[in-house]
Amino acid sequence: MAANAESGTWIPVWAPKSSGLIAVLLVLCSIVTSTTFGYDGSMVNGLNILPSYLNYFHLDTATIGLQTSSVFIGGSIAGLTWGKVTDILGRRPALLWAAVITVVAVILQTAAQDIAMFVVARILIGFGTGASGLTGPAYLAETLPLHWRGWGLGMLNDCYYVGGLIAAGVTYGTFSLDSTWSWRTPSLIQGVTSLLCIIIIPFIPESPRWLAYQNRESAALRVIAQTYASGDSSSPIVLAAYKEIIDTIAYEKNVGETLSLAQLVRTPVARKRVLLACSAAVFSTIAGNVIASYYLGTMLTNAGIANTTTQLQINVILNAWCLVCSIVGTWSADRWGRKPTAIVCTAALTVFLFTVGALTKVYGTSASRSGVYGTVAAIFLFQGGYSFGWTPLLSIYPPEVLNYPVRANGLGVVQFVENGVALLIVWTMPIALANIGWKTYMINGAWDVIMVGLVAYYWVETKGKTLEEIDQVLEGTKHSDLPDLEMIYRGKEEINVVEIQEEVKNKTI
Repeated sequence: MAANAESGTWIPVWAPKSSGLIAVLLVLCSIVTSTTFGYDGSMVNGLNILPSYLNYFHLDTATIGLQTSSVFIGGSIAGLTWGKVTDILGRRPALLWAAVITVVAVILQTAAQDIAMFVVARILIGFGTGASGLTGPAYLAETLPLHWRGWGLGMLNDCYYVGGLIAAGVTYGTFSLDSTWSWRTPSLIQGVTSLLCIIIIPFIPESPRWLAYQNRESAALRVIAQTYASGDSSSPIVLAAYKEIIDTIAYEKNVGETLSLAQLVRTPVARKRVLLACSAAVFSTIAGNVIASYYLGTMLTNAGIANTTTQLQINVILNAWCLVCSIVGTWSADRWGRKPTAIVCTAALTVFLFTVGALTKVYGTSASRSGVYGTVAAIFLFQGGYSFGWTPLLSIYPPEVLNYPVRANGLGVVQFVENGVALLIVWTMPIALANIGWKTYMINGAWDVIMVGLVAYYWVETKGKTLEEIDQVLEGTKHSDLPDLEMIYRGKEEINVVEIQEEVKNKTI
């Protein structure tokens, strides 16, 4: 398809004039992944509690694990394939097609007649959300201005709980329906955020870094002006951001960095970037949240709460609580830093997991109401702690530590690793809970102790730096001679606007 001169791709763009409105629309469009995934986790949590769902498919422990975890098979496949699509087509078209795939998959899931059809639909949902989960963070990190990037990327994953809260409410509301629509209705509503994404895409611009890499410098400058200064391309902050991007991409091309999969392992720095990004995926998946995200019913039953209605009510309240904690955590990551937030969060999770395990062992089969309430409180503390740290960090950290040549493919690897680990954990967790019960929490808590040490020793801080300035942290040098954008933005450094205007006018990548 022919590229549009304004957008750089075949999709036209009618971006609003306000930078603030563009930022809001960018986040709204990109949250399709987290909201759909959060909806999926909470919906499956609710469905695994619904007798009508369990009886319709005649599910046992193994098939519950299969139907729940099959979504991660599709996500793993997307991780291996969609990075190249994102680099070739552009961030907006890749996000559009991912949303379309998700909508089609949701229709199939809603119409499922047997286990095979339901599992295939969930694999496709996993592929669609995995594809948008790869493209969305890259798109936001590259397009949002520096002072919005932390909040925007954090809110992207925080909306996991918006989807979760909606699904918890829907499954609770349809619980009393005396038909298969008690579980088909929640399945159908899962496609709403993907439809929202499709509607918004024509009103947001393409990534300026993707445009610059495609030698569309004037379009890249226009987008930076739209996102930083409501269209004013003569603004010093716009010119500085533009020059920094142009200089860095020129350097990357000159030293032979390509958009290939081989680039992911070609140099020690590239390997370190990929390992840092993947560490966020692994740590956020094995931290212990899978137990409550997909098997809350089993968790509560082990704690002594077996009533279906009560479990569904707790599911609703838990998602609301987690949403609040994740927003506070986004503030922490933006103001305090990515690394300190990860360390404090994981240390707290270790304590909470051991507490849940101990309380479940002592009170899980007892009639003590205080013991049961204490266990539920510990579950809430754990999920709140996880939401505070790993929920926002999973979408903030990986796209920041990956530079442009490896960002899309690197996020594909992150998606593959995240979904692969989640597939293993989600499939085996019900078996572990059924066979060793409270000991599951103790084992998981031991993992978290190791994670604290790895984050403290290995992670680098990315707060307050543009994507290009993070090169200095990882490579020891910055590939543009301008002062850091944060210093210019705060008025602590000045630039020669006329000189930069003349330089960028003649610059060719």
